[in-house]
Amino acid sequence: MKPIIKNGGEARSRREEQGNVLFLILIAVALFAALSYAVTQSSRSGGGDAGQEANLINSSQLIQYPAAVRTSVVRMVIAGISSSELDFMYPSDAEYNDESNVQDRFKVFHPGGGGATYAAANPDVIDSGTGEWVFNGENQIDLIGTTKAVMTSSEADIIAFLPHISEEICRRVNVELGIASKISDAIPTVTGVDYTLNKEYEGGSRGLCDGGCGGTIGTAGGGVDHTLDGQPYGCFEDGASAGTYVYYHVLVER
Repeated sequence: MKPIIKNGGEARSRREEQGNVLFLILIAVALFAALSYAVTQSSRSGGGDAGQEANLINSSQLIQYPAAVRTSVVRMVIAGISSSELDFMYPSDAEYNDESNVQDRFKVFHPGGGGATYAAANPDVIDSGTGEWVFNGENQIDLIGTTKAVMTSSEADIIAFLPHISEEICRRVNVELGIASKISDAIPTVTGVDYTLNKEYEGGSRGLCDGGCGGTIGTAGGGVDHTLDGQPYGCFEDGASAGTYVYYHVLVER
C-alpha cells in the first residue's frame, strides 16, 4: 500500500505564507515611501523653520534685556533716586568712574548704583549700526502716564530704544507682544521720536528734553492709527526714515 501524502494542505499553507510576506513587503514599501516624503519635506522647509525659530529666540532676548534694566531702575527709585536723576552712562564712557559730575549711586550701570549689566544687542537682531541701546527721557507713550500735546521734561517717559533692528525681528516682536496678530501685519509708523540722545548727566541734564522734547509713540489727539496706544513696549518704523525699525521699552512711566 502506498503511503497517503497530504500535500494539498501544505501547499495551500505555503501559498498563504507567501501572500502574507508579499503583503508585509507592500506595507514596508508604503511606509518607506511615506518616510522618504516626510524627510524630503523636512529638508525643504528646515531652513525656514530654523530661521523662524532663531527669530523667535532673538526677539525674546530683545524683550528680556530692557525688562532686566527696568528692574534695576525700579530698585533705584524705591531707594530714593528720582527718575530725573537716573544716569544711563555706558561703562565704556570716559567719565564712568569720575564722580566729579554724578555720584555712582545715580548710575544705572554702575555697581554702586543700579548694578545693571550693560550689553549691546545681539548682532543677529541688528540690520545696521552698532547695536547700542539708547535710554532717555525725551518722548512719551500715548495713554501711558501723563500724555500731553506739549510735554515737559518731568512728564516725558524714560524709555529704552534699540534702533536699526531688522524688519523680520520687528515683525516677530510685535507678534510676540500681541501688537500684531500675524507676521504680515503692517508695522506701526511713528514720526518725531528722539531715539538718538542717551540720558547722561555729564554735568548737565542731557537726555531730558534737551532743546525741546521729542514726540509721542501712539496717537494723541484723535489720529487714526492707535496700534501703539497704551503699549509700554513694541516696535515701530521711523516715518522720517523709511526702513528704519526701532524697538522701544518703557522703563519709567511719568
